[in-house]
Amino acid sequence: MSVSSRYRGAWEGFWSEAPGGQGGVLWDAEPALTAAVHLAHFEPYLTAPDLPLVDLGCGNGTQTRFLSDRFPQVVGTDLVSAALDHARAADPAGRARYRLLDAADKAETEALHAELGDANVYMRGVLHQSEPDDRQPLADGLATLAGDRGRVFLVELAQAAGPILRALAQSPDGPPAKLAPVFRHGIAPGEVADAAVPAYLRQAGLTVLASGELPLFTTEHTSDGVLIDLPSRWVVAGRPG
Repeated sequence: MSVSSRYRGAWEGFWSEAPGGQGGVLWDAEPALTAAVHLAHFEPYLTAPDLPLVDLGCGNGTQTRFLSDRFPQVVGTDLVSAALDHARAADPAGRARYRLLDAADKAETEALHAELGDANVYMRGVLHQSEPDDRQPLADGLATLAGDRGRVFLVELAQAAGPILRALAQSPDGPPAKLAPVFRHGIAPGEVADAAVPAYLRQAGLTVLASGELPLFTTEHTSDGVLIDLPSRWVVAGRPG
């Protein structure tokens, strides 16, 4: 299956209106607070660090460019071309490759795996923003890309993030400026039960190798000037053996 036209259109609209440059959207935190922290948990479980790395749901490529300095081949993928336009514009040297991918579409993930072979996969905050019916196909796509030798690192908002986001959205002053476009385009973060994330991976044939909790930093601040972070959970998974 593939994602709905409504979902794809929502993301195309969001990225078409998004400002250029790092930090312009809610989740575009600097790599020192995101990918660098995540790699400290991911790298110990990489049995084949020389494999290509797929940054799935790369958006404007902020984390992709950081990852390209640490892995021999990095491919940033996103569902919509407007996101990749931002990513390519921010990477004039071509440090990474960028391509469209509907990771919930079995044929598309199989085609990318045929091109790259087994890959390590990094995915941040994609599953909880997916429509419920797409979540298991998305996890299946991660397993396809990883193959037998690759490892998957994903980090998703924890259940505890839901009340925080709702409180921000219902603030008397309105939602923070960078949160408002998310709701306006109909891509408000969904709630995924904490136990559901590893369950999706196991159903896809992957073994959970490690997991934990981390703050997921945003680029938005409270009215008091405090940087907003949200509770998240991370998982490393791969094929058994």
